[in-house]
Amino acid sequence: MSILKILIVVTNIHIYESGKLETGLWLSELTHLYHEAMSNGYEVTIASPNGGHVPIDPESLKRFTLDNISRQYWSKPSFRELLKNSNSLMEVSGQQFDCVYLAGGHGTMYDFPNDTTLQHIIKEHYETGKIVSAVCHGVGGLLNVRLSNGAYLIKGKTIAGFNWFERHFFFSFGQTKKRSAVQP
Repeated sequence: MSILKILIVVTNIHIYESGKLETGLWLSELTHLYHEAMSNGYEVTIASPNGGHVPIDPESLKRFTLDNISRQYWSKPSFRELLKNSNSLMEVSGQQFDCVYLAGGHGTMYDFPNDTTLQHIIKEHYETGKIVSAVCHGVGGLLNVRLSNGAYLIKGKTIAGFNWFERHFFFSFGQTKKRSAVQP
């Protein structure tokens, strides 16, 4: 049996659109999957739309949100170095993975939905029967993915990813309804 290959996609966005608050990757939405994958001997690639630095949402580093697994990785210089040098989506776009996982954090709402390279990676993997998954705000990366038949990937699928207020805000824009997703 070959080693499972996982692509974890993270954001490059470090600030909200208003320019007033910092954001980025919600650290635990990377570290928990990363920890399990590494513990099981899987091959993990971390990539972001532009490659390079992955900003961490400062809220995810606070006392009540920084859990033990995340704290363990955040304290490792080698892990932090990994987040300073993520692959770009273009660099990994021709590779095959067993799973494509979109990590969350508010930054993803800005750079995931309209990234055509991300859309291509998701489409190719989904259509070849690979696992495509997302957590929390990472689901924004699924929004504009069209399959080869022209249908949106989310059509007819039940999707959820963030709390009630944010979910209401997201669905109130009607984007998921326009793409025929089932609202939970």
